[in-house]
Amino acid sequence: MKKILTPRTLIASLGIAVLLLADTFGYILVEQPAGRAGLNSGSTSLGLSASAVFTIYPAPSSTPLPLGPTSTPLAPTPTGSPTPAPGQIAVGDYVQVNGTGGIGLRIHSQPSLEADSPILAYEAEAFLVSGGPVKADGYTWWHLTASYDPTRSGWAVQDYLSVLASP
Repeated sequence: MKKILTPRTLIASLGIAVLLLADTFGYILVEQPAGRAGLNSGSTSLGLSASAVFTIYPAPSSTPLPLGPTSTPLAPTPTGSPTPAPGQIAVGDYVQVNGTGGIGLRIHSQPSLEADSPILAYEAEAFLVSGGPVKADGYTWWHLTASYDPTRSGWAVQDYLSVLASP
């Protein structure tokens, strides 16, 4: 049986590894690839300065759980308007325009049919309810604000609004 790992093959393998390692270090230290040379001196080959940008996010931390029952004072229950039933509109809800047959809903500057209506809300467009309700001209009006554009705000009739489910 012939031996594969002889001292002669081990020395040859070690010599090749040393030559490859020396060649790699020589390339890194002497040649410096284009682009890296400028970064070491603070500017690129075009004369522009370059800097690295790092965003460091803190690691999430766990909130310790209480070991046993604790007594916490109860917060007073706010007295004001009662909690609306599901599907009813309230300030802070998101609503969607619907039932206009694709025509859209006019958003008025005041809660009145006589007020100017510079904004047309499209069918299925969503708004945040930021005020109301106000009863006027035989309708219930809500103040709406588009979350993507606060200038798209005004008063709309409740009949063409439906509450969107909370995410």
